[in-house]
Amino acid sequence: MNINELYEIYLKYPSIQTDTRKVKEGDIYFALKGPNFNGNLFTDKAIENGAVYCVVDEAINRNQDQDRIIVVQDVLETLQQLAKKHREQFNIPFIAITGSNGKTTTKELIHAVLSSTYKTYTTEGNLNNHIGIPLTILKVKQDAEMAVIEMGANHQKEIEAYCLYSMPTHGLITNCGKAHLEGFGGEEGVRKGKGELFDYLKQHNGVAFIYRDYDYLTEMSSGITNIISYGSSDFNAELVGQILSDTAYLNVSIIKGASIENIDTHLVGGYNLPNILAAVCIGKVFNITDEKIKSALESYLPSNSRSQLIHKDSNTIILDAYNANPSSMKLAVENFAKMQGHDKVLIIGGMMELGKDSHLEHLQIVELIKKFDWKEVVLVGNQFSGIEGSYLHFNSSVEAREWYLSQGYKNIQILLKGSRSMQMEKVLE
Repeated sequence: MNINELYEIYLKYPSIQTDTRKVKEGDIYFALKGPNFNGNLFTDKAIENGAVYCVVDEAINRNQDQDRIIVVQDVLETLQQLAKKHREQFNIPFIAITGSNGKTTTKELIHAVLSSTYKTYTTEGNLNNHIGIPLTILKVKQDAEMAVIEMGANHQKEIEAYCLYSMPTHGLITNCGKAHLEGFGGEEGVRKGKGELFDYLKQHNGVAFIYRDYDYLTEMSSGITNIISYGSSDFNAELVGQILSDTAYLNVSIIKGASIENIDTHLVGGYNLPNILAAVCIGKVFNITDEKIKSALESYLPSNSRSQLIHKDSNTIILDAYNANPSSMKLAVENFAKMQGHDKVLIIGGMMELGKDSHLEHLQIVELIKKFDWKEVVLVGNQFSGIEGSYLHFNSSVEAREWYLSQGYKNIQILLKGSRSMQMEKVLE
C-alpha cells in the first residue's frame, strides 16, 4: 500500500494510536518498535480494543481479519511519511520551536497568545521527538489556522529530519546552552544541531524569530532573508521588553513594538523574559491585539513542574523539576539567590546526558552554590558524589523527601530542580 492510499484511509479514520492501551473504536494502530518493545506483537489487542486497521512491519501469525492488517516496510517511516502528506494539505503558518532551555514554556505561551484569535494546534505536553512530532501533525484538523510544533533533539541531524515532514514556515530557537552535551558533542555541536531549523528556513524562504540579546542567534540566522527580532537590551529589535519585577512572579513591560505597560505573569524567574517576549513578538506579527496578548499571558498557568510557585505549609516552593542542564541550573540558582527572603533551602538533583563533562559541570554548579548564603543545601544523585563540600547528599529524591519531612520547616523558601529522571517533585509528596 502506498502513502496516498494510506492517507485516504486516514481521512476516514483520522485518529492514530501507537499504544494499544489507548486504542479506542475507530483508531488506526501503528505498531512501532524499539530496543525494548515490539508493537507488532500487540495487534490482536489493538483490534480487540476497536482499531479499524493495524499498520505493521513484521509478519507475525495473527488470528484476526487480515484485511485490517496493513503491512509496510517500516512503521515509523510510514508514520512520518503520512504526517508529511497531511502537512502538505495546509497553507497556514507552521511555527517550529527548538532550543536547549525553555522551549516547552515558550511553545505554551505562543499557543496561548495565538489561540486568543486563531484556531491553533500545538504539541501536547512534550511530544517533541521523532514519534511525537508526526503524531502532533496528524492531529491538526482542517479548521486549523495556526500550528505550533515543538522540536526536541539530543544529537545532530534530528531537527533536520523533523523539518522534512513538519515543513515549518516560521521558526524560533530559544537558546543554545549546555544540554545533551553527550549526544551533540559539546556546545558547538548543540548550536549546529539546533541551527538545522534555521538552515531549513534559509533554504525555504521561511521566517526566523531571533532573540537579539544572544549574539550567537544572530550569527546562526545569517543568510535568512526574513528575520523578526525581539530582545531586552538591543533597541534595534522590532520588539523590546524589560523586567519590571521578578522578586516573586515575573512582571514585564513592553517598551517597543507594542503598547503593553505591564504583564503580570504566573511564571517564576527573570530567565522567562525571552519566552514572554517571543510570545508577544509572534502575537504582534500575526496582528493580535495588545489586549488579547496581555490577557493570554496573564492567564497562563505553568504546570508539569515547570517554574511553578507553590505555597505549602507556610513555605514558598519553586518547583522547576521537569528538566535540568548546566545552563538552566545556573539561571535557576542565581534567580533563587536574588529573590527576597533569608531562609532559603536549595534541593537540586543531578543533570543527565552530559557525558565526559558530567563531573566538571556538577562541580561548577557546586562552586556557584558556594557564592551565596543558604539555610541548607541538599544535593541529590550520584552525579554529585565525590564533590567536596559541606552540603547534605542523598542518592535519590525519596531519601531527600524523608529528610525534608523530618525538618518540619515553616516560613522558608525552597527551590527544587533537577533532571526529569531524578523526579525531584517526590520530595514534596
